[in-house]
Amino acid sequence: MTVALRTLLDRSLKKMGKGMNPVVKASALEMVECAYTERITVQISAGHRSLEEQAALYGQGRVYSYNGKNYSNLAKHIVTNAKPGQSYHNYGLAIDFFIVSDDGKMAIWTVDSKWQRVAAIGKGLGFKWGGDWSSFKDYPHLEMTGGLSFTQLQAGKEPHLTFKLEKMEVPKTGKGDGHIISIQKTLNSRYITNIEADGFYGPKTRSALIKGLQTELNKQYNKKLIVDGKWGPKTKTATVTLKKGAAGNITWILQAALYMEGFNPGSLDGEFGGKTEAALFQYQKASKISSDKLAGQETWNELLDRV
Repeated sequence: MTVALRTLLDRSLKKMGKGMNPVVKASALEMVECAYTERITVQISAGHRSLEEQAALYGQGRVYSYNGKNYSNLAKHIVTNAKPGQSYHNYGLAIDFFIVSDDGKMAIWTVDSKWQRVAAIGKGLGFKWGGDWSSFKDYPHLEMTGGLSFTQLQAGKEPHLTFKLEKMEVPKTGKGDGHIISIQKTLNSRYITNIEADGFYGPKTRSALIKGLQTELNKQYNKKLIVDGKWGPKTKTATVTLKKGAAGNITWILQAALYMEGFNPGSLDGEFGGKTEAALFQYQKASKISSDKLAGQETWNELLDRV
């Protein structure tokens, strides 16, 4: 009996854990589904990895200590050359996968035509494959970096990744993503947030989005929030639910937040139309929250509660 697709997806979600970039997570699940339609049973074996977990992995086969703790394990073979903070797993931007037997009971690690086909599906979804690396080959590894270095990620910058079903043309600029630059400039002019328009989504830009939302909630709904850019309990409970047909600056903030997460709402025009609804639905599915196509408290919290 062939293992059910739902089983592979549930296992993959559990192994990826919390802290995954939503586009990477959605793309990983899409890869599992696409492979299943070709009668290839695959699942994700790893996703987000904490710095401590990375230290333990790096300590296999060598003497190593991190933050005053010994992670040496000479009884095992070296499996990675990435120290803590030097793996895209640490930022929720990478996954590992393997083939499973048709009944789902046995892992198959042979890099054969099925394995290569899964890697090709992953690359078609925007991943880079460790099997293509020129030096150390990492056949189970797939990653999306958005062109960011570890130094940039450690500084709080987040890549702009785009889910393959909702791609948006990005204007070529000398800096980061052109649409994010436009969003940052709008935040600065509309809400006097004074953030750098560098085209990268990081904590300062997310805080600016929250300031914008707080400002609009005060202006339109007399919520009397402190405009501090922090996602506290008062701001969380003050959010309003948006649905198709809504219009205005709060809808624009929703569109901007969805775009930052890689789900294309169409034009950033403050109009909650079909494309915005589709992007919202895909984001909700990828984030494993209620997929009701309504931007309510749960959705706002998922989008902005990371400052």
